[in-house]
Amino acid sequence: MTLGEVWRRGGSMLQKMLENQYGIKVEEYIKLDAYDALRANGWVYLISKPIGREEEDLSELEIIAQHLRNFGDYHVPAFLPTKDGTFITTWEKDQYCVLANRQTENQKNPRLGRKLAKFHERGRSIQFSVERSSRIGQWKELWEKRLEQMEKVWNGLLFQTPEDEFERMFIESFPYYMGLTENAIQYLVDTEIDDQPIETDSGTVCHERFTKNSWGLNYLIKNPFDWVFDHRSRDLAEWTRERYFRNIQTYDQELKLFFSEYQSISPLSAFSWRLLYARLLFPLHYYECIENYYISRSEQQKKVLEEQLSKILRQSTEYERFLSHFYHISGAPTQRLHLPLLEWLVK
Repeated sequence: MTLGEVWRRGGSMLQKMLENQYGIKVEEYIKLDAYDALRANGWVYLISKPIGREEEDLSELEIIAQHLRNFGDYHVPAFLPTKDGTFITTWEKDQYCVLANRQTENQKNPRLGRKLAKFHERGRSIQFSVERSSRIGQWKELWEKRLEQMEKVWNGLLFQTPEDEFERMFIESFPYYMGLTENAIQYLVDTEIDDQPIETDSGTVCHERFTKNSWGLNYLIKNPFDWVFDHRSRDLAEWTRERYFRNIQTYDQELKLFFSEYQSISPLSAFSWRLLYARLLFPLHYYECIENYYISRSEQQKKVLEEQLSKILRQSTEYERFLSHFYHISGAPTQRLHLPLLEWLVK
């Protein structure tokens, strides 16, 4: 049951929780894009479930959030402590936490590239050590682990008849995506050997998956639950990947504008461009599709994923074309920064 349904059915459960645990008298329930929220005395309270997070995780995220607010980001909410001083509360057998934000206004002309660059600039000035949400320097290890796990599943299927169409597609396509993954890992390793990171390459606040809608459709809210501490190229690559797959025919103008906006605030170094490119080479879309299929219990969901895999495979040549033209489309100064392309892509 969503929090909205809880509110509509039970009427006052969340209201009671806020009054009892936080000492806040609620005025009304509102919906802000995907968030269930409560309004009171000029503040908006977003109710979240801290799934898989511990008190220490939330404490670290709040220190990061406080830093960003101190540096002028008014769209970052604060984790609200309960009367007992904890960030997680148990209410009617469920765990909750509350994010508090000043009244939020509608978004107008987001100019997302500039906004993201400023967000990264603020995040880079963090002086304390971020540990629990850090992914700095971990890509190679994580990609290798993912490849190893998938190769194990694939090997197990090789000498038996495919159970269904999805399995047949997976068995046939995996060697190609294994090769692409190895290319991504090699490109990453070469970058770390060949190129020196500069000051703007230090870790910053990024997102698990940054997309056009990460900060909301109508209201600008930067949710700390989306954050990881990483190299800025993570956000740039994931935004690019999502936009490419959303508009496979018309993505280029949007890409040009976004990178031009971003670099008007914070130009990308050779190291940044190359990390970004390594991440685009890593076929995350393929991995997620296969992994989601094997953990899904819903036949309907499996059917959707089967169609998705079929589409990914049909578009693989087009994706190669995108990778071969990415530096050019995004306006990267390839010659000046000596950005290498993969030979097999430039054919």
